[in-house]
Amino acid sequence: MAGRVIAIRAWPGIGAAAFVAALILGTLLAVALRAEAGRGLGPSEWAALRFTVSQALWSAGLSVLLAVPVARALARRRFIGRRLFISLLGVPFILPVIVAVLGLLAVFGRSGIVNSALRWAELPEISIYGFHGVVLAHVFFNLPLATRLILQGWQQVPAERFRLAAQLGFGSKDMWRIIEAPMLRRVVPQSFAVIFALCISSFAVALTLGGGPKATTVELAIYQAFRFDFDLGRAALLSCLQLVMVGAAALLALKLSDRDGFGAGLDRPVLRWDADTAPKVALDTCVILCAAVFLLVPLSLVVLDGIAGLAQLPRQVWQAAWVSVLVSLASTGIMVALALPIAIASSSRHRWLEAVALLGIAASPLVIGTGLFLIIYPIANPFSVAFPVTALVNAVMALPFALRMLIGPVRDVVQDYGRLSGSLDIKGWAWMRLVLLPRVRGALGFSCGLTAALSMGDLGVIALFADPERATLPLQMYRLMGSYRMEAASGAALLLLCLSFGLFWAFDRGGRGHAEA
Repeated sequence: MAGRVIAIRAWPGIGAAAFVAALILGTLLAVALRAEAGRGLGPSEWAALRFTVSQALWSAGLSVLLAVPVARALARRRFIGRRLFISLLGVPFILPVIVAVLGLLAVFGRSGIVNSALRWAELPEISIYGFHGVVLAHVFFNLPLATRLILQGWQQVPAERFRLAAQLGFGSKDMWRIIEAPMLRRVVPQSFAVIFALCISSFAVALTLGGGPKATTVELAIYQAFRFDFDLGRAALLSCLQLVMVGAAALLALKLSDRDGFGAGLDRPVLRWDADTAPKVALDTCVILCAAVFLLVPLSLVVLDGIAGLAQLPRQVWQAAWVSVLVSLASTGIMVALALPIAIASSSRHRWLEAVALLGIAASPLVIGTGLFLIIYPIANPFSVAFPVTALVNAVMALPFALRMLIGPVRDVVQDYGRLSGSLDIKGWAWMRLVLLPRVRGALGFSCGLTAALSMGDLGVIALFADPERATLPLQMYRLMGSYRMEAASGAALLLLCLSFGLFWAFDRGGRGHAEA
């Protein structure tokens, strides 16, 4: 009896993965089948493709390049509030895109701080719209992510390596050549590939800061092909190109993540004797302060401007906020229903199921939404199910991130408690309730909070199918910006910011809290 191991039921996970694959590939097929023979890709589409690749290369390159000194400074310094600052580095990733854009406009926009200072100094003003605006916004979002990824690489170097380097009298050049450069060669390509994949599928940033046809991404071109031309063939072809580009980048990131590390240590605190000189302390302090100003000033301006705009919010904004909360909660529930079975199944002999989640990164949510529109249209009014469709698509888009957080803890539970559970004949729902969920509640709570926050701030599928009377909060905020009601838009941004972080905090706190038995 002692050798008995719990039998993992793989069919729910296989079924969930098959549903995700069928949803993504089936909707793409539905769009392609309804498409008429067209002209293929014209000059504007090729221009969008070139712009997409170039802005993604610049965005990923700058994000990683700037993240290296920030991560190095954080790895070498210990100061009051360091842990809080590192936690704040995760904020831009869950920040609603439309809110971040408003914050960047408050700094770099026509009436922003930078242009006001340039006018005062009688210098030429700058414009945030166009290629450089898109790259700036992507760096704002992805610099913290790159910093966290590279900082993890520094933290994985055992303290014994630095201790031995100090005993051997290594200088800065030796430390860089023997320890830091090899670590960066392992971490930086993976970080670059992840950020490149995220920037390829950019939509809301290009929609708000693109500034014209010359700054159109592939995702925005797909939206234009649906919304304005209803050219399904062109949209399907563009979606296939995006699927290939993002899928290749995601697979490259997954392959690069398997490189060998520096080995195990004794978990001693890392002491950097090579970084105690005054110039290096001053340099690291300056780097950390510059990163903090770049990340926190736009958020602070959103809060300050939003307080004044709250009193000017129309009734439609409050209705849209309620709709967004419901859509966000529905997306979270769908994500859990898909992610948990896939994580459980992949913890045994079906690790290939994790690769299915890469489709969620590579797929275009606009194509999924349009494919569902075409499938639903013969049997029901698609506009009446716009919000359920939005919730479903948002859940699929968040699924890759949730799985990356859940698969490791679930696998540990199966390995550590599988034999004991089998010996006690605990299986099925009882095993999930008594063994699995209490031990993965932290990762599950964080995944739910991330999904809820991302869904709250999404401006994708709903931009296609919402009618003038009903909208989510990001779409209502975009409409306020389009009608130049910037004070009301600032109030809506603050409301969206509070709701997004409130949902994230509630789920994350619920996952980390441990009730007394």
